[in-house]
Amino acid sequence: MSFGTFFLRRMLMVIPLLVGIVFVTFMLIRVGGLDPVGRLAGPTATAEEFEMIRAELGLDQPVWVQFAIYAGKVAQGDLGESWLSNRPVLDDILERTVISLELLLWGVGIGALIGIPVGVRAAFRPDGRFDQISRILSLFGFSIPTYWLGLVMLFVFFYLLGWAPPGIGRISLMVSPPDFITGSYLIDALLTANWPAFGSAFSHMVLPVICLAIVSAAPIIKHTRAIALEVLSSDAVRYARASGLPARIVRKLVLRNSATPVLTFVGTEVTGLVGTMSLIEYVFAWGGLGQYGLNAIVRGDFTAVQGYVLSLALFSVIVFLIIDFVVFLIEPRAELQ
Repeated sequence: MSFGTFFLRRMLMVIPLLVGIVFVTFMLIRVGGLDPVGRLAGPTATAEEFEMIRAELGLDQPVWVQFAIYAGKVAQGDLGESWLSNRPVLDDILERTVISLELLLWGVGIGALIGIPVGVRAAFRPDGRFDQISRILSLFGFSIPTYWLGLVMLFVFFYLLGWAPPGIGRISLMVSPPDFITGSYLIDALLTANWPAFGSAFSHMVLPVICLAIVSAAPIIKHTRAIALEVLSSDAVRYARASGLPARIVRKLVLRNSATPVLTFVGTEVTGLVGTMSLIEYVFAWGGLGQYGLNAIVRGDFTAVQGYVLSLALFSVIVFLIIDFVVFLIEPRAELQ
């Protein structure tokens, strides 16, 4: 199968998936019982004002008409207006997406750089001392609540030791943010040679990135170990060992055959950590998409919640598409359906 054929098939599969995502997002808010009219109208509103707001939002129409209106607006990039920020939801989401992606990529990237080698090494010597230690650490990362980990790290490294800045955002209040280029303070400060902003942005990033790296590394260690153990027991690896091939050749063979399932799992981990990241953003006042969605849910911002859920679903689809393309390129023999 050529890459062009594979790409076309994946795009055709995405279209009904996107329609389903829009429908589920639309129904999720309504089934959840969230009433935007009461929050927008206020406690002193009259019945006439309630009806007027309901008509403006299209909530007086049948459900299928409401969905058609909503899907049409989404297709045009109109996700509505947040009543908390008084801004278009799409603008809020785009502004905060880069902020969250910066934290997500650093955290998961460091977690993968730690988790994959640790998992592979543990698999080569099962039940050894290194394997037992790595399994204990992995269990610790699985068990610890994310928000508690963030609070403890702030208490220890900021309050007790004074090594880290307070969790009050992405940059110190005493430092001016760099000129906007990408939306990432760290990258923008580096590109503009704003070294005070770079140092402040880096110091504020350390603790939340470590929290996310710990949370992401734990399942990566566990699943990489399981995948490598399965590859080590395969006929190909046993034949290589029986043929007397050097250990480094066997190790390369194991890594090569483990790459596809490990990469697929890391992609799944990225999408699963988006919700977890909202707690880290909230603890450290990061100001990203996760904190925005969590505030919208708590305060009942109807349109912002819809936009947040829809953006997470679309992000998951994009990540899985990228993983499929990468896997196809590194393993063209795989018949991906």
